[in-house]
Formats: sequence, structure tokens, C-alpha cells
Amino acid sequence: MNTAPRVLVTGGAGFIGSHYVRTLLGSSGPGGPEVTVLDKLTYAGNPANLDPVRGHPGFAFVHGDVCDPVLVDKLVSEHDQIVHFAAESHVDRSIAGADAFVRTNVLGTQTLLDAAVRNRVSTVVQVSTDEVYGSIDTGSWTEDQPLRPNSPYAATKASADLIALSYHRTHGLDVRVTRCSNNYGHHQFPEKVVPLFITRLLDGGRVPLYGDGSHVRDWLHVDDHVRAVELVRARGRAGEVYNIGGDTELSNRELTGLLLEACGADWSRVDHVEDRKGHDRRYSVDWTKIRDELGYRPGKDFATGLAETVAWYGQNRSWWEPLLDRAAL
Repeated sequence: MNTAPRVLVTGGAGFIGSHYVRTLLGSSGPGGPEVTVLDKLTYAGNPANLDPVRGHPGFAFVHGDVCDPVLVDKLVSEHDQIVHFAAESHVDRSIAGADAFVRTNVLGTQTLLDAAVRNRVSTVVQVSTDEVYGSIDTGSWTEDQPLRPNSPYAATKASADLIALSYHRTHGLDVRVTRCSNNYGHHQFPEKVVPLFITRLLDGGRVPLYGDGSHVRDWLHVDDHVRAVELVRARGRAGEVYNIGGDTELSNRELTGLLLEACGADWSRVDHVEDRKGHDRRYSVDWTKIRDELGYRPGKDFATGLAETVAWYGQNRSWWEPLLDRAAL
């Protein structure tokens, strides 16, 4: 009899969610976890991201909306644990219109949590972002810092985190929250800065640099992120928040220079554009807690990870070229 957990992964056709699913199933043999992906397949969801695991005996896919209470209740009743990636996540789109962000990120999370309480799910991992903390000039945010989100996207993720943690306190639900820094890697939808720049530069196009380019982000390879999420699912503590960092802080100008070099381009291909509204100056999380409690450390150095990412996009035009129209705002 298979005693391994049955895991429901929401948003599992997206960049990070699909990487988590491929990693979880790729490392498991007979008797490993069973994984069901629930994904609405919005513009950023791509069924091709799951092709490597479609033949796995422990894999199932359900096309549906995390805001659908009937469907969600049925699926949750058939699973032991939930890893919740499903979210609208592009800041620029949230500035243009926040409706979908409030619906998916807030209402969707609440719908999932209600089903988890009713069906006595053992564990829910709420996958969040460092953007909920807002901007920090010096130092790094620890998990006990107050949330001060500055974009509609970040505000909806902060709301989802607080709702999730309230279900732990109120209902005793085992909720664990992760907050990661900026992700990069293969299979990332080409609206985000790293694949946006790579695909445009590979096509001989131009790239936009917001403002003076001095905004600072910590970069985390998706391999390291999903490994950290899995540590939290397997060994994290109920009601706790875990920051996940990549230990690679770069200004946007520094990142642009590295991407130009990696793609064989120069600064003549860069357009300096008006800064984004409410653009946070710097994000930085202190990930001491997940290091000390769960043994996490980022394993992919940025130079290697970036080179591998550029190479993947160069070798997989058939994956990203059909997505370019959907990536345009």
C-alpha cells in the first residue's frame, strides 16, 4: 500500500509550480508522492511545462480555477497536502488592473483554505514573495517584520499570507508560508525581466531599463527555490514563515550588463524608460531561519545559472516564441 502523501499543487503549469512538480516526481520512484496539478491555464500557464511528467503514474492534471469552490472542495478531499503556487504575479499587470490579482490571490487562497479545513488536510504550503515586506534601504527583512507591500500584486500576496496564517491560529490548520526573492531559470514566462531581456536580445531587439537602474533585487535560481519549498513541505513547522534567498544581490543595471554580455550584445541595445509607479528600491530577505532549521542553502551560483538559462532559451525557441504575443502588456 502506498503511504506517500497525495499532494495537490495549484498553479502547477506555471514557471515555478511546474518546476516543483517535475522535481518532485522526477526524484521519486515506486511508492513516491502522487501529485495532482490544478491550473486555470491563464496566459502564463503552459501545458508544455508538464510534458516531462505526463507519463508518470503518480501524475494527474485538472484544468480548473482555484476560485471554484465545488471543484476545489472535491480535489482537496482527495489529497493529504497542498502546495499553493497559483497566483497572478506580474507587478506591471497589477498596476494596469488589480481585479484578477484580488480574485485569484486573495479569494482563491481563501477558497482553498476553506476546503482544507473542511477536509482536514494535513499541510498547506502558501508560496509567497519577498515583495510583501516592501522596500528596505539597508539590512534584510526577517520573517517577523511587519508587511508593507507597495504594489497591488504585493498587497494581494500579503493579504493571502495573513489569511493563511489566520487559518492556522483560528482553525488549527497546518499552514506554512514561504517568501522567496526574485526567481530566474528555464521555462520562465517571457514577461519577467530575465527571459524578457534574453528573448529580445536573442532576436536582435532592444530592452527597457526602468529609471536609473539602481533598484536592487536578490536573485534565486528556481532549482534552489523548489528545493526550499520541498524542505518546508516535508519538515517545516506549522504556523511558521520561511524566507528563501538566493544570496545574489544585483542592481537592475548590473543585471542588465550581465545579460547583455551573456547574449553578445552591448549597451546600445538598451532603452532607458520612465520608472515604474511605486517601484520598490531594494528587496532583501534574511534566510537564516530556513538555513538553521531545515538546512537550506542556495546551491546554484548566479554565473552558472544565468549561463544555463541563456543557453536554454537559445535552444528552445519553439517553447517561447509562441508566447511572445501573450507576454505583451
